[in-house]
Amino acid sequence: MLSADTSAPATPPLYAQIAQRVARLIDGEVFKTGQRLPSVRDLAAQNGVSVSTAVQAFQWLEERHLVTARPKAGYFVAPRGKGPALPAVSRPPRHSLLVQRNSRTETIAVFQPQQGEVTFGAGYPVSKPVSFGGACPKDPVFFDEDRVRVALARATRVHRLSLIEYTDSPGTPALREAVARRAMHLGCQLAADDLIITTSCIHAVGLCLRAVTQPGDVVALESPTHFGFLDLLESLSLRVLEIPTHPKHGLSLAALQLALDTQPVKAVLSVPTLSNPLGAVMKHADKRALVQLLAARQIPLIEDVVFNDLLASDERRKAAKAFDTEGGVMVCGSFSKTVAPGVRLGWVEAGRWKDRVTTLKRVQGGPTNVVLEQALADLLSQGGYEGRMRRLSALMKERLREARGLINRDFPRGTRVSDPSAGYTLWVELPDPLDAMALFQRCVAEGITFGPGALFTATDRFSHCLRLSFAGAWTDVERQALARIGALARQLGNA
Repeated sequence: MLSADTSAPATPPLYAQIAQRVARLIDGEVFKTGQRLPSVRDLAAQNGVSVSTAVQAFQWLEERHLVTARPKAGYFVAPRGKGPALPAVSRPPRHSLLVQRNSRTETIAVFQPQQGEVTFGAGYPVSKPVSFGGACPKDPVFFDEDRVRVALARATRVHRLSLIEYTDSPGTPALREAVARRAMHLGCQLAADDLIITTSCIHAVGLCLRAVTQPGDVVALESPTHFGFLDLLESLSLRVLEIPTHPKHGLSLAALQLALDTQPVKAVLSVPTLSNPLGAVMKHADKRALVQLLAARQIPLIEDVVFNDLLASDERRKAAKAFDTEGGVMVCGSFSKTVAPGVRLGWVEAGRWKDRVTTLKRVQGGPTNVVLEQALADLLSQGGYEGRMRRLSALMKERLREARGLINRDFPRGTRVSDPSAGYTLWVELPDPLDAMALFQRCVAEGITFGPGALFTATDRFSHCLRLSFAGAWTDVERQALARIGALARQLGNA
């Protein structure tokens, strides 16, 4: 078993590490606007590096407009330009409705346009299209392919007989135990025997919905929400009740309580930590209140925790399940966003509905692959996971901060942008009456894709919104593509 942390993301250069630490101090207002920063020599001495490395660190900060240089005086914290406002709190209708979005599949299909040279903007040729569409990481910097390959080869060699055997078990003990250990970082004390391994997180969510609802039932969820949830609810003929959601603090408990008082809600499907697409994180007190509100009414909460680990600290990533004392929370997760997207395995602890979910997995033909389970158990048991999450979180925070700055600079005046604590996505609200689908069509013609806001609702709202994912590469090509989206949006606004 490997003990060293050989996994991605790759460690940034030393000067960038130093600069990022200073940037975090500036963000936290330890150094305030106009305040003089340590001298080049002091910064070098504090970090045990050469003066040239310290100079590179300051240049990194200066390029990002975080500091300004004054001749013979040193470096000072730059004045902060007014950043983009947060998107407005959503205002969905108070009634439930069936999901009928026939165009969604066709739209999602072009998230990955055909390869081949395309040109966007004023003569920026690129060798491949640029996608801001999917939220699953595709940049090799996020993962260590060799580490995954070694774990898979070892599992294939040791458990090769499983490839010629049929199984319909709830999961191998090794993986269930590894997941139970990881769940402790979510504040959850889960028994390995209560865990069920699934083919993905969305598969786990689907099993939970089937266990507690029937066609025609009403399910409440955030607004906007992940389009994969809408596809799933549509396939099950369930009615959707969208709940107002704050872009920073998540699901409105007051609105949910009103909905429960007036609508026959049978289940609540929620992502309390880093919701998709907003990236909102509910406060722990609100997570506890959510669990208690539903427990009092005997309504199950189906919680998706697929993004929780990206917060990189146990206190911040705590799940709503941690406050569940009655088995009313069905918690679903996977490691596709943090370990290996290609190892398509999820898990669920279904609380009071464990037996029902186990039966549904068996009778609906959803067995999982023993070799993949053993490989994932191996990867989860290796050292260095927490360190990698901290580095990944810092990397994405810097990437999203830079992207917000570019959007503020290049998109139409009045554009609003989410400001998530972590994760891979930003939710962008264009000024009315700009049409994000019309913008999408213009961008596709130039080899650029993103998620139009209409995909993230069962209603006709969010036509002026879009989701941008930064889970792919982040180079000058992507920066230019992002600027080009802004330029095309401005052209639409002036048309």
